[in-house]
Amino acid sequence: MAPATLQGSERTGTVPALAEPRAPAPDAGSPNPEELAAARTTVARLRAAYPSVDAATVEATVEAAYASFRQAKVRKYVPILAERRSRKALAAAGSTPPAVRNGP
Repeated sequence: MAPATLQGSERTGTVPALAEPRAPAPDAGSPNPEELAAARTTVARLRAAYPSVDAATVEATVEAAYASFRQAKVRKYVPILAERRSRKALAAAGSTPPAVRNGP
């Protein structure tokens, strides 16, 4: 606060009124609808990229990746970071996506 503001409240002896109570903040651990849609898209992409891996394994890997970012304050990049972490985990487990051919 600016010094003048502090001096003003001390001088008058009044305490500033508290703001109206706000709606409860959303739980930082619960994903928003955009993240849920991104997670579904990530699962679909990874299931296509790793067809030899069981669908439940891919879903669990993506869920674990999102869970690792549960406390992140900046949520904008969570979907891409979770997908990268999921791909890395699937690759480390020995699953390799099919080779991409360039040209005929």
